[in-house]
Amino acid sequence: MTLWQLTALSVLSGFLIDCVLGDPAWLPHPVVLIGKLISLSEKVLRKLFPKTDRGALAAGTVMAILVPLLSAGVSFGILFGLYRLSPWAYFAMSTIMCWQCFAARCLAKEAGKVVKALETDGLEAGRKQIAMLVGRDTDRLSEEQVLKAAVETVAENTSDGVIAPMLFMILFGAVGGFFYKAINTMDSMVGYKNDRYLYFGRAAAKLDDAANYVPARLSALAMIAASPLSGLDGRNAFRIWRRDRRKHASPNSAQTESVAAGALHIRLAGPASYFGKVVNKPAIGDDDRPIERKDVRRTCALMYGASILMLILLEAILLPLAFFGGLGL
Repeated sequence: MTLWQLTALSVLSGFLIDCVLGDPAWLPHPVVLIGKLISLSEKVLRKLFPKTDRGALAAGTVMAILVPLLSAGVSFGILFGLYRLSPWAYFAMSTIMCWQCFAARCLAKEAGKVVKALETDGLEAGRKQIAMLVGRDTDRLSEEQVLKAAVETVAENTSDGVIAPMLFMILFGAVGGFFYKAINTMDSMVGYKNDRYLYFGRAAAKLDDAANYVPARLSALAMIAASPLSGLDGRNAFRIWRRDRRKHASPNSAQTESVAAGALHIRLAGPASYFGKVVNKPAIGDDDRPIERKDVRRTCALMYGASILMLILLEAILLPLAFFGGLGL
């Protein structure tokens, strides 16, 4: 089999394994290593550059370049060596790496924990559980706000955690997946507009915006297409997406959140508190009905539907190309 064929099959296999196994606690996860690399890079670079706004910006820019390249370089070295040894050894490791770049099962599991906490232990437990998924202040959230945060997290991470890495892996193999995960992890760790990261995290945040620009829009379209298949309102999802897809400080987040809001006939976003400061974000969607606990499960079903549709489309494009490429045509 050709390298293209092995890569296409490893992306497919990795996604299927993620759907079944998720992220087992016993298996070391590369994102943890990437996180440690980011923390180490921040510590070293802050010492090397002047302790000024411009120095922090320069240090953060160096990190935003260094971390993704190192992550991609290490994964490339491993896969290149294995391919020289045996194409099937490459396929096995590529499948494992692709599996670890997906987060569909983990995302659905963690969102489900929020609902379970609310059902079994009440609002305070739900607040503590959602705090593990979002960067906003959660200690004063109502149950409605906890549920909205869970739906928003699943909707946004349909792109960030599933479809975006899928696109990078289809194009560049597991190396592309690790390159993307490094960018996304940096943004989640330092991409905040607070006193510590306003300048240091700016390059990482901008790089994440650029990396997710196309995937977020393709994810939104896939979610719209998957809405009827998930028992949701595809027509309203398209309407709200067209109207509200730019109602976010991020150029990407509202793309998928607006689809979820429209498909579910609920209102998302609105004011939220970050590090003690209230940010008045515009509302997304129409307040057709109150959000309910079942909406978290419905959004997870929408995530899976959109991801499967996108995977089928991408594999339908890549596998024939790989076949004809293998024939030398």
